[in-house]
Amino acid sequence: MTPQYWLMKSEPEECSIDDALAAPKRTVPWTGVRNYQARNFIRDAMRVGDGVLFYHSSCPQPGIAGIARVASATRPDPTQFDPKSPYFDTASTADAPRWLLRDVQAVRKTRLLGLAELRAEPALADLILLRRGNRLSITPVASAHWAVITRLLQRDRWPIWHG
Repeated sequence: MTPQYWLMKSEPEECSIDDALAAPKRTVPWTGVRNYQARNFIRDAMRVGDGVLFYHSSCPQPGIAGIARVASATRPDPTQFDPKSPYFDTASTADAPRWLLRDVQAVRKTRLLGLAELRAEPALADLILLRRGNRLSITPVASAHWAVITRLLQRDRWPIWHG
């Protein structure tokens, strides 16, 4: 099966590429997804081994900060059951969890590839991240876009994983 590619957003204060690289086995659970479309990508479309563009969002300098891979099958997101969590969901039960996660394994940190540079690349004009009004935390990335982005990162002599 041909690998698929994803862009997954994380606020660096919550989980940065450095945090993921420092985690045991460089692997973190991707918790807190609370959008049904993003949840459906996790549940129905992602596969172990898929490539991930690790994107820092809601920060002074948003952008692609690393390369990762999907490292696990789905399982219920435990934050939905924790009343102390900002991701607690009173309507979700252990018998019928609404929210799922997958583990993500950091492969390597890259230089920050920011929005301005992504927008300046004509071949990325239809990248979902760059669409007006897009706010999804997880979006699919076409293989052609993955190739362009990894090529942009290689220009600066950063070793890149190709999946």
